[in-house]
Amino acid sequence: MMAEPEDTAPTQVLHREQSQPETFSGHVLLLGNPNTGKTTFFNRVCGVRAKTANFPGSTVDARVGTVKQQHAKIDLIDLPGIYGLDLATPESDLARNCLDGHIKGQVPDAVFVMVDATNLGRGLRFAAEILTHNVPTIVLVNMIDTAQRRGISVDTKVLEQHLGCPVVATSGRTGKGIDQALNALASSSTHDIGTGDVPAEEQALTGWSQEVVRNAIGGEAAIGSDQDTVHDRLDAAFTHPILGILAFSAVMIGLFATIFSIAAVPMDLIDVFFESLGGLVSAWVPPGAIHDLLIDGVIGGLAGTLIFLPQICLLFFLLTLLEDTGYLARAAFVIDRVVSKFGLPGQAFVPLLSSHACALPGIMATRMIPDPRDRLATILVAPFMSCTARIPVYVLLTSILFFDRPWLAGLAFAGCYILGGVAALLSAFIARRTILPGRSRAMMLELPDYRIPSLRNALLTTWDRAVVFLKNAGTIIMGISIVMWWLSAYPNAPEAPEVTQLHAEATALAETDPAAAEERTVTAEELQARVQQKQSFAGRIGSTIQPLFAPIGLDDTLTVSVLTSFLAREVFVSTTVVLLGTGDDVEDKGVVQEIQNAQRPDGTPLFNLPTSASLLVFFVLAMQCLPTLAVTRRESGSWKWPALQFVWMTVLAYALAAITYALVGAFV
Repeated sequence: MMAEPEDTAPTQVLHREQSQPETFSGHVLLLGNPNTGKTTFFNRVCGVRAKTANFPGSTVDARVGTVKQQHAKIDLIDLPGIYGLDLATPESDLARNCLDGHIKGQVPDAVFVMVDATNLGRGLRFAAEILTHNVPTIVLVNMIDTAQRRGISVDTKVLEQHLGCPVVATSGRTGKGIDQALNALASSSTHDIGTGDVPAEEQALTGWSQEVVRNAIGGEAAIGSDQDTVHDRLDAAFTHPILGILAFSAVMIGLFATIFSIAAVPMDLIDVFFESLGGLVSAWVPPGAIHDLLIDGVIGGLAGTLIFLPQICLLFFLLTLLEDTGYLARAAFVIDRVVSKFGLPGQAFVPLLSSHACALPGIMATRMIPDPRDRLATILVAPFMSCTARIPVYVLLTSILFFDRPWLAGLAFAGCYILGGVAALLSAFIARRTILPGRSRAMMLELPDYRIPSLRNALLTTWDRAVVFLKNAGTIIMGISIVMWWLSAYPNAPEAPEVTQLHAEATALAETDPAAAEERTVTAEELQARVQQKQSFAGRIGSTIQPLFAPIGLDDTLTVSVLTSFLAREVFVSTTVVLLGTGDDVEDKGVVQEIQNAQRPDGTPLFNLPTSASLLVFFVLAMQCLPTLAVTRRESGSWKWPALQFVWMTVLAYALAAITYALVGAFV
């Protein structure tokens, strides 16, 4: 048998009839064209107990699940959908290597080949290609429920005669035929392989498949239906150069509006949970280095990771629903016309879309791009997309720039997203003509039928991607949080004389005027926090580097804030608030007004208009997310690509921010 793949999932027991005469144990590959319902079938069989695995020598993910039947165990391996084994794509390479036994050194014990009951001709050609590898094969005619609703009937006995292997009608959505498919594995090992009438010549496959379809398909709607006319009209709108873009824009606006509105509740709950957890730990752990490490480093790092998980989960959930409907294929077709002019493939639009929530899953989603150069180009420009971590910075700076003009503030906010998108396209254009030469590969795309999305499939896919995100990104973010906490916490600054004086006044007023005592205590803590920031390693680095940031209008305080924001962009806001000794509610107009009125030692405004504008441009374009660099390293396989990514984005951000500072300064 084929050796067990890495990350094999724990066993899931499915109860079968005890009278089953034969059992099957072994490794089974699940192959098929895209959009045949393969993932829905796999999720129905294996559920949440399946795991995502990455085979040695491949950058393509597969899903592995285990099914137990009485005393037999089936390891089901769901490989990505492909159109053929001989295509020059990572997905086709993986499928071919698995079939030939080059993965783990042994061939699989059996193969499930999934074909679409509503598009049988294409599936038959693919099944014939698999049969030439002489591995026990069961053909699954999936989405049989959809075919029946359209008045199409499929004669599986006729298909068996032509293919020379077992054929089972299934529906991953309803579960129809799954037991029969698994039971057919027991007889597949004794079934003669290749006894049908499949032609050996590839040129004859088209005529053969057409003949088989004529013999096996029946029903009043076997040739066509009125529904096809409706589908054609929808396709004409969704793929139109203008209407398609407008439809895509409307869908994306609705998608992000839904994410931002619904995710607010679970994000608040996560925030409250970690605040409570921090309070509990603070109560049990005495003050000291361990206390600060747990509160500010470990718990703070975990909170910084999990706070965006609701948005990421919602993004994958909604995208899966959209993909199930068949719409995303139409959107990719439309977007391909635009991004291909800049050297990116149409498949790049989903990773770039995902990056608006967080660049980490966006970069991981580039695995669907078959061409290595196209994939690298997409990885390099994905961080230009304005992620949710930038939102607090955008809110602060646009509120300062247009404090009493909300419409202009909103326009500037939208302009940040546009600027990031334009920078991504232009950067890709430059990369494809220098370090990654060549045109983007033409996107091979088949428009699937429109379908009702599977809620179960979307939930399982979301669960799987959330686990992958936490596993691959959570540990990285927490580790970096701990390092940055140490840089900000050490060395410990001695208590400043004015802080000592404020504490003494608070003690004296504790009984006569508790409110005044509390006010002095808070002031003392904020003042000592400023002293600590100045004396810490991070603060000293900021003071040393400040002359470098002078061309974009930063003083020592803002330099420290920008440097600490390289942990995560949103840290800029909290650092600035602490350094200025204001409250922590950035969206409160009083706080924004106080920040806006903050002064530098020479009495000039800290956030003057040129500085605010340059900072806004800088945060749109700069690479200020170390976990993104780590994920780029893992996905690209080399540190040179994240290094290039960091240098290019930082230089571009600095240059345009300096230009912005000079231009705005010249007119105010």
